Amino acid sequence: MLVITGVEQDRKAKQRYHLFVNDSQEPYTSVHEDLLIKFRLLKGREIHGDELKQIVQEDSKHRAYILSLSHLGARQRTEKEIMRYLARKEIDPETAEKALERLRQEGLVNDKQYANMYASERMRTQMKGRRLLQQELVQRGISRDMAKQASQKLNEQSETDIAIRAAHKKWPYIKGEPRERKQKLAVFLLRRGFPMNTVREAVKAAVLGMEDDEDGHMLDN
Repeated sequence: MLVITGVEQDRKAKQRYHLFVNDSQEPYTSVHEDLLIKFRLLKGREIHGDELKQIVQEDSKHRAYILSLSHLGARQRTEKEIMRYLARKEIDPETAEKALERLRQEGLVNDKQYANMYASERMRTQMKGRRLLQQELVQRGISRDMAKQASQKLNEQSETDIAIRAAHKKWPYIKGEPRERKQKLAVFLLRRGFPMNTVREAVKAAVLGMEDDEDGHMLDN
């Protein structure tokens, strides 16, 4: 049987407390204040070694969960991103998985929802094609099947409209002869993940748009 002979707040991590047992000068362990209250870990309390061991395990799970919430605070994350983050924080895989399961149950982590939102937003704001978006999702830890499904859900016409918008934006900054400019623009759009048929349509629209602008300018003069 152990006796808690001291409880001290951590100077840096204010929500953690060091527990001293049997008049030891070194802390036996440290726990989050939530567990300190939950298990009434007060000075003078007698506690069995096995019970304290279970509390330490519970604290490890709680720490993994709190770290995950903190990581989610910046932006939505994939399951793999959270597991990688917890690994960097030296949380063992089993404890990390339990924290992740809790996040799933609470609806705070959802890879399918993440993939759909990511693909839709990035196509609209960064003018990227479905192929590139699919690759980016896989890099972020989304399964290949789920990434493919998310990219395929995007409207084909919307992808074409985005490609045309990207082409119009890029065209004035491309230098060279007309044929060379078209080739450079096509390469640019292909690198952004647009399919060849869409690229052809976007290049044609950009060239025609520039010609219309030039004709209009001449008429104004």
